[in-house]
This record gives sequence, structure tokens and C-alpha cells, in this order.
Amino acid sequence: MLSAAVSILFDGLAYAMILFIIAVGLSITMGLMNFVNLAHGVFAMAGGYATVTMIRAWEVPFLAALPIAFVLVGAASVVFERLLYAPLYRRSELDQVLMTIGFVFMAIAAFTYFWGPNPLGIEVPRYLKGQVDLGFREFPTYRLFMIAVGFGMILALWLVFERTLLGARIRAAVDNRRMAQSLGIDVGRLFTLTFAVGSGLAAVGGGLAVELIGLRPTFAIQYLVHFLIVVAVGGLGSIRGAFLAALLLGIIDTAGKYVWPAGGGFFIYAITVVALLIKPEGLYGKRD
Repeated sequence: MLSAAVSILFDGLAYAMILFIIAVGLSITMGLMNFVNLAHGVFAMAGGYATVTMIRAWEVPFLAALPIAFVLVGAASVVFERLLYAPLYRRSELDQVLMTIGFVFMAIAAFTYFWGPNPLGIEVPRYLKGQVDLGFREFPTYRLFMIAVGFGMILALWLVFERTLLGARIRAAVDNRRMAQSLGIDVGRLFTLTFAVGSGLAAVGGGLAVELIGLRPTFAIQYLVHFLIVVAVGGLGSIRGAFLAALLLGIIDTAGKYVWPAGGGFFIYAITVVALLIKPEGLYGKRD
């Protein structure tokens, strides 16, 4: 029992880090612009395919491929944000949903055409293989690496949001967009920058997720609900909320699959319903 509990917590924490890295950008951008973006997973999927391609075709080292994927996908996302997202900022939520879900299916078709429908994997470096002995038990090295990257991301984001002028502007725009604009903050440019960083983070999460959950053209739709649950339960625009929600989802999902493999997803949605009934605005979301 104790061994199973440790395994659940460890594997759940590793999965939670992936969810956090991917979903935190979605939480901030949705909180900032109040835009229903169902295509955020496309940028995570793009990061995964970019990482796989760089490693397989160009023999780029794994640790170098991740930041390159961040830059490439973040830069490409600016083009999509200007061409597809910006014209719909003041349109209805239905228009935003239809555009972004259409974007998802277009991306699925495009990635299937160029990379094929079969799942892809990568060969991680030798130093990330095997087990690490922590004294009381051995744990997979790659999962420990993902956990370390996740906590590093959390620290970096906290420093940016709490200790920099840029973070103060983003927090101000999330809390009250009109007031931020009246103070001279260019919210449009701020959102474009935040959107690019959030998409780049999603790309890093997608690259890290290849070894853990695999990569296929349906990635963006397959895990869409999980990303949205992290945002909804955590609260729009909250890094702390996204982190706690990712922990909750990752550990419960892992525990559910251990205890009841055939219906493990039931626990995720049950907890989500209960959490949102108690706090409809999310754990750290702002009330209307």
C-alpha cells in the first residue's frame, strides 16, 4: 500500500508538471483577454513535433531542442494571434469557440499529413534514462527531470509576475483591463507578448510530454479537457491556482488509473464538478 501510494504521488506529480507548463499560459491569456481559446493544445502539439523533428532529423540535443521549440512556436503563435485571434477579441464566445475548435481540427489534419497518423516518440539522452536512488527508493530519472523543470518554471514565472514591471502590468490587466488601459498600459501589445510566451511554454510542455504520454496528431483535442479543467479549477489568470489545479488533476488522474483503470477518468470529472460547485470562479479566480 505504501509503495503504491508513493508511486501514485510521484507519477502524479510528474504528470502535473506537464499539465501546469502547458496550461499556465492558457490561464493567463484567458484571464487577460477573456478569450475562449480551445486551440492552446495545438501549440503544445507543435512543440512536441518540433522537438521530435529536431532530435530525429537534425540530431539536435534534447536540452537544446526544448528552448528552440519555445522560440519557434512562440514566434509562430504571434502570427496566428494577429491573423486569427485579434479579429475575434470583441466577438461573441460562440464565434471564438467555433474559430478555435476549427483551428484544432485544421491542425490535426496538417500534422497528420506531414508526420502521419502514428504515435511518435523520442530517444532521450542517456543521462535521463534509468533510475535515481533517493535513499529510500529508486525513481525514474526522466520523471525527476520533469518535476525539476516544472518547479523551475514555477519559480521563474513567480519571479516575473511578482518582481518585475512586466508582471505588474500583466496582473493589472488581468484584474481590471479598462483601468490598466486608462493608466497607459498597451494591453493589446501586452497580450501578444503574453500569448507568445504562453504558447512557447506549451511547446516546452509538449516536448517534455512526448516521452511520458507519446505524441500523435490528436494530442490537441485528446488532452483539451484536461487543460481546460486546470484553468477552470485554478481560476483565470492565477499561476498559483493553475499549479494547485494541475497537482490535483495529475495526482487524482494517476490514482484513478491505478485503482480503477477502466474508469479512472470518472474521478477527475467528479472532483471538477464538486470544486466548481463550491468555488465557481476557481481556487484563486476573481469574482465577477
